[in-house]
Amino acid sequence: MTKEQFDGYTYIEGGVCAAKGFLANGLNCGINPDKKKNDLGMIYSEKECTAAAVYTQNKVKGAPILVTKENLIKSGQKAKAVVVNSKNANTCNANGVEVATKVCELTAKELGIKTEEVIVASTGVIGQPMSVEPFAKGIPEIVKGLSAEGHEEAAKAIMTTDTVKKEVAVSFEIQGKTCHLGGMAKGSGMIHPNMATTLNFVTTDVAISGALVQKALSEIVKVTYNCLSVDGDTSTNDMVSVMANGMAGNEMIETENAEYEIFKKALYIVMSNMTKMLAADGEGASKLLECTCSGAKDLQTAITVAKNVIGSSLLKCAMFGEDANWGRVLCAIGYADAEFDIMKVNVDLVSSAGTIAVCRNGAGVEFSEEFASKVLAQDEIHIHVDLQDGQVSAKAWGCDLTYDYVKINGDYRS
Repeated sequence: MTKEQFDGYTYIEGGVCAAKGFLANGLNCGINPDKKKNDLGMIYSEKECTAAAVYTQNKVKGAPILVTKENLIKSGQKAKAVVVNSKNANTCNANGVEVATKVCELTAKELGIKTEEVIVASTGVIGQPMSVEPFAKGIPEIVKGLSAEGHEEAAKAIMTTDTVKKEVAVSFEIQGKTCHLGGMAKGSGMIHPNMATTLNFVTTDVAISGALVQKALSEIVKVTYNCLSVDGDTSTNDMVSVMANGMAGNEMIETENAEYEIFKKALYIVMSNMTKMLAADGEGASKLLECTCSGAKDLQTAITVAKNVIGSSLLKCAMFGEDANWGRVLCAIGYADAEFDIMKVNVDLVSSAGTIAVCRNGAGVEFSEEFASKVLAQDEIHIHVDLQDGQVSAKAWGCDLTYDYVKINGDYRS
């Protein structure tokens, strides 16, 4: 996956430990019977953080989401730790809230912090019985191993059907101070727009108010994770959280000034890259799909059209088959809940092999099927849609729909 470069921002290693004062770790505590796979992860900040989060819009919500929401209200948007498990979603369990609360209490006790300063999250199978016992065993052990090098073990702990861990971090300057912002993400299936999408944890050493962290997160989610679709299913446990501990030493950002915009851009860079990683690693995927809708009269129109294209199962199948069936793009655009003139729409298919124009002013144009096959044979396909109706653009991300997707989800619990 190609990372877009931005002036003033440098990609660095470290994930959630790239920012000063953050430690992490991951291990197997017994939830996953495969002892070689981590199933418990933790992130810890040496200093108190301002914190913000966004959650799934599914009416069915995992118990950890309910507990995290309550904790952030009680703490006044403050947090010092994240504890997360994989393999069991702790969703639709009669004792789910009780278990998630106890996990927070165990974490707080071991770290010497308040229970409400813990963000708790889970991912995995829905409706499976959940016990506190693995956490009681694993949390003391994971705390002992917390380190600035533990980000990879933490990132591996949240993987379910993911084939690769997903981490991104950048460095940048605010008020002459070197700042860092990094994140880790998980997600491969049950991914569809309308926040959140999967589990995503972001850390930074920028000093910024909780209100502005929440505002930046809510706005950037709209143009990153909410523009991601793998299979049309919105998970019950989706969450994105951001923790900012201020250890970079900049003056507290409390207004939407130039420093706020620098922070917001860093957050966008990390979240957009993790979004692309999630799309590329969709269950069974062989191709990353990116749709750019330009020439829109407003942002909502651009987002809606791009998301419709990426969300089309027929288009996903065509991309898997490397078939330039551009009519499926027009079909998906046509049922978008937005106002535009379909007779102005242009469509191009683009990859590292070149660009092929397939539609101009709402009608097909001649093209070489042989060249189209070469363009679509690449593992990253860009679909460019120009509405020719304004100056606004937006992107959406997804993947192709393959035979392996059905195989994976046909026996997901086994």
